[in-house]
Amino acid sequence: MFDRLQAIEDRYEELGQIISDPDVINRRDEWQAFVKEHSSLEQIVESFREYKDLKEEIADTRSMLEEGPDKELKEMVEAELKDLEQELEALEHKIKLLLLPKDPMDEKNVVMEIRGGAGGDEAALFGAVLFRLYSRYAERQGWKIDIMSANYTDIGGVKELIFVIEGKGAYSRLKYESGVHRVQRIPTTESGGRIHTSTATVAVLPEAEDVDIEINQNDLRIDVFRSSGHGGQSVNTTDSAVRITHLPTGLVVTCQDEKSQLKNKEKALKVLKARLLDAAQQELEQEYAENRRSQVGTGDRSERIRTYNYPQGRVTDHRINLTLYKLENFLDGDIDEMIDAIIQYEQLEQLKKF
Repeated sequence: MFDRLQAIEDRYEELGQIISDPDVINRRDEWQAFVKEHSSLEQIVESFREYKDLKEEIADTRSMLEEGPDKELKEMVEAELKDLEQELEALEHKIKLLLLPKDPMDEKNVVMEIRGGAGGDEAALFGAVLFRLYSRYAERQGWKIDIMSANYTDIGGVKELIFVIEGKGAYSRLKYESGVHRVQRIPTTESGGRIHTSTATVAVLPEAEDVDIEINQNDLRIDVFRSSGHGGQSVNTTDSAVRITHLPTGLVVTCQDEKSQLKNKEKALKVLKARLLDAAQQELEQEYAENRRSQVGTGDRSERIRTYNYPQGRVTDHRINLTLYKLENFLDGDIDEMIDAIIQYEQLEQLKKF
């Protein structure tokens, strides 16, 4: 590990000289890439330098013990050495976490898709609850939400809702929400007071940029039509709704939320690019693809990552066996505790392979 850290520090110092070179500064795009790399190494280098200083301090303290101090001083030195060694152990753990492979998509915006699963109208209503949860969470983070496409039931449930959350690190926090979410509650339409179980599926995709996905316009079939609302009634008198079909893959994206055909086309392309990027990632990472398929599944009750139990006021994440008894706050977007626990679990699993 030491040799790897030393190489990182050498690269950091080299980059420091490069980004100060006037010739490089004039090549704006190249300079920005170097600055970004330099910044990404800063925390590791600072921790490594702290690590080297601490190792030196421990060596000096041990040499004091070897000199045979009197009993009272010896006890003080031994206590100091113990504290320093504990500090070094904690710092080593921190450095190992910093060295773990970073998901290159972590800093991206996300495209989220919510669909009602098993449970009919109740599943669709729960889909609307999940959308509010993520909306409130985005609000807490200072992120922006933009609805791409929405298909509601007559009673306000979500058949399908696609939206973008824009904010630094959005994907790093929300990628763990992909999967089947199960709810157990008494529907308002249930006169007998029986608890019903239903599901909604959530898919989280990193938003693709032009540098990530390049689309050949000849591969697209674009159809326009009049947008419609609940029950199929027309809500616009012009052909503003857009349906884009990606011919090589058969992927279809429809957007009709905007009155402008151009805006609907832009939104549909954004969703299409995110889906194509996700498909490309899955081809490259088969293990990840299998995990994602098992999480999202078909929306059946048995395929779940999380359960929301209203009568008991609890939410349980089945991947890490964590239960929080604060459902109301959780549904209001207070989900950081759960996300932090999942991230910590994932990091510990990765450290086992370190």
